[in-house]
Amino acid sequence: MRVTTKLQVWQRKFTDMKIKKNDTVKIIAGKDKGRQGKIEKVYKKSGKVLIPGINIYKKHIKKSEQTPQGGVVELPRPINVAKVMLVCPICKKTTRIGYVIERNKKYRVCKKCKSKI
Repeated sequence: MRVTTKLQVWQRKFTDMKIKKNDTVKIIAGKDKGRQGKIEKVYKKSGKVLIPGINIYKKHIKKSEQTPQGGVVELPRPINVAKVMLVCPICKKTTRIGYVIERNKKYRVCKKCKSKI
């Protein structure tokens, strides 16, 4: 029996993400709609990004050596890439991302002000 490492159809669209670490993004859907934050980590396979202070959930922690008090802890959870939109560092507007190739180098470009990101 042969084992294949082919990606599922729903996973293929996330292999080339246009959003990267340290990008400023705005949440466009969900309970944190309208808030901004900086991306801390990108999960390419699942198509999610982790933004500190956004998508906070409460987790009940049992007493242990690491947490001697226990209790309820607030943790940020990853949010889907489809729910965030890049904020251009130059024009400060939410924008889509395009690509330009100059001298064999690929650059990300703001669709609104046409500047390199």
